[in-house]
Amino acid sequence: MITLDILRVFIPATLAFLIGIVITPFLTHFLYSHKMWKPKAGKTALDGSAAVEFNRLHETREVGTPRFGGIIVWGSVLLAADLLSLLARLYPNAFTDLAFISRNQTWLPLAALAIGALVGFIDDLFEVTGRSGIKLRVRLLAVAAVAVFCGWWFYDKLDVTTISFPFLDAPLYLGIYIVPFFTLVALFIYAGGVIDGIDGLAGGTFASIFAAYAGIAFFQNQMDIAALSAAISGGLLAFLWFNIPPARFYLSETGTMALTLALTVIAFLTDTLGEGRGVSVLPIIGILLVATVCSNLLQIFGKKVLGRKILRIAPLHHHFEALGWPPYKVTMRYWVVGVVAAIIGMTMALI
Repeated sequence: MITLDILRVFIPATLAFLIGIVITPFLTHFLYSHKMWKPKAGKTALDGSAAVEFNRLHETREVGTPRFGGIIVWGSVLLAADLLSLLARLYPNAFTDLAFISRNQTWLPLAALAIGALVGFIDDLFEVTGRSGIKLRVRLLAVAAVAVFCGWWFYDKLDVTTISFPFLDAPLYLGIYIVPFFTLVALFIYAGGVIDGIDGLAGGTFASIFAAYAGIAFFQNQMDIAALSAAISGGLLAFLWFNIPPARFYLSETGTMALTLALTVIAFLTDTLGEGRGVSVLPIIGILLVATVCSNLLQIFGKKVLGRKILRIAPLHHHFEALGWPPYKVTMRYWVVGVVAAIIGMTMALI
C-alpha cells in the first residue's frame, strides 16, 4: 500500500517532467521564430522612473530572450493530469489510482492554476507586442478576484473557518474573515513572484516549495493534492532544465501568476482540511518569496520615509548582484536556502 501511494506521487511528477522536456523544443522554436520577447529593453521602477541599477545589470538580456516559459510548467501539469484521467477511464484497473483530478482536492487549485496562467499569458502577450503589459493594479485586481472566490469557496463550500499553528492545541478561529485573509495571503505570495529575475532562480525556488507541499499532503493522506504538487515540481524541473544560465526563456507572468495562485490554494487545502498546518508554515517554506516581498517593501519605505534607498536595488536577489555576486552564485545559494526552508517547514507542518 505504501508503495502504491509513493507511485501515485512520483508517476505524475515524472510524467509532467517528461512532457515538459518533450514539448520544450516545439515551444522554443515557436517563441524564437516569432521573436516573443520585449521589443524594447529597459525597466521602470514603481514610481515611474528608470530602474537604473536593474538596467545596468540586465538590460542586454531583456531583448532576445523570450517570455512565456511558464507554459512549460502549467502545460506539462495540465497535460499530465488529463492524460492520467483519460487512461483511468480507458483502463480503470491499471490507472484509476494514478488519476489525481478530483472535486474534493484538486479542482480548485487546478482552476486557480489555469486562470492565473491565462491572465499572465495575456500580460506576456501585451509585453511582446509593445503594449507594456497589463497594468499592475489590474493584475492585482485579477489575483484578488480569484482569491476572493477561492476564499469564499473554502468558507462556504468546505466549511473552513480556522487556521492551525505548530505547537498550539487549538486552531485560530477566523470565521468569515477567512475570505479576506485568504485574499491577503494570495496577494502577498503573488508579489513574491518577482523572484523570476535571474536565470534559474524562480524555477528552483518554486520546485522546492511545491515539493514540500507534496510531502505535507502525502503524510496527511491527501494523495491527489500530493500528486498535483509533485506534478508541478516535475514541470518546474523540466522548465529549469532549459532555464539554467543562459536561460532559453523566462518563466514570466503566465508562470508566476499561475504558480502563486495554485500555491495559495494548496497551502489552505493542507491546513485544517488535512488536519495539518499548511498555511502557518507557508512563510517558512516560501521564505525566499517572503524575503523578496519584504525587500521591496523595505525599499519603498526607505524612499518614501527616509528619502533614500536602503538596498542598492530591490528585490533582494538583485541587491546581491549589485554588490558583485555573480548571478549563478545568487541562484545556487537561494536554492540551498530554499531546500533547507522546505525541509524545516514540512517538518513543522507535520508536528
